[in-house]
Amino acid sequence: MRKTVDVLGIPVDAVTMKEAVEIVGRFIEEGGTHAIYTPNAEIIMQAQRDPELKEILKQADILTADGAGVVLASRMLGNELPEKVSGIDLVQEVFRKYAKNGLRCYLFGARPGVAEEAAVNIIKDHPGIVIAGCRNGYFTDDENDGIVADINRASPDILLVALGAPKQEKWIHSNLDRLNAKVCIGVGGTLDVLSGRVPLAPEFLRKNGLEWLYRLCREPRRAGRMLDLPRFLLRVCHARLRSGKAGRKRG
Repeated sequence: MRKTVDVLGIPVDAVTMKEAVEIVGRFIEEGGTHAIYTPNAEIIMQAQRDPELKEILKQADILTADGAGVVLASRMLGNELPEKVSGIDLVQEVFRKYAKNGLRCYLFGARPGVAEEAAVNIIKDHPGIVIAGCRNGYFTDDENDGIVADINRASPDILLVALGAPKQEKWIHSNLDRLNAKVCIGVGGTLDVLSGRVPLAPEFLRKNGLEWLYRLCREPRRAGRMLDLPRFLLRVCHARLRSGKAGRKRG
């Protein structure tokens, strides 16, 4: 049975990395088309301002906590998520587990050339994986039907959509019913990392929830967006206070 934790109105799945990888495998076996999103604190704050995004996240087949901030928030709200399950880590673990099964992947998004470079590295690092197609993330509305048709011809097990939030979540949601892909995952900057163009944060920063600091140092233009992190924690504190008051009134 699916167990979720409410984080500011977003039902984040209480799963470990191992469980999330197994769920992806089950989705592939079941057939149909499934949507997976990996919200971090920034995306959850976007959803507070964007009712459409909030509803899309609530309709996902699984939501994993991409960031220590979301796990911390769940702890503060009294119903702790077991661990961080970031998009990049989930994708890598899925590759490791299912490459030997001939996993078919389609890479969609990022700047021109990035998906192709990522494909080369994926095939090198995970023998057995089939890259069924690549497409950059620059397209017009008139080109969308052609992109969907190309994905459907490829018939991938996994479709990685790297358009950035909230564009990738909205694209998956609006096209889900006509996609011939078993699992669609919104992966943000994952293709940039897999291509080798953007390095991952050092392991000690990732383990201690300081990836945001690394990204800010590399991309100072993100400073405005990073303001959502303290806003997120402030909202969580308010939610905790409200729930505490409600509990005292019931008592």
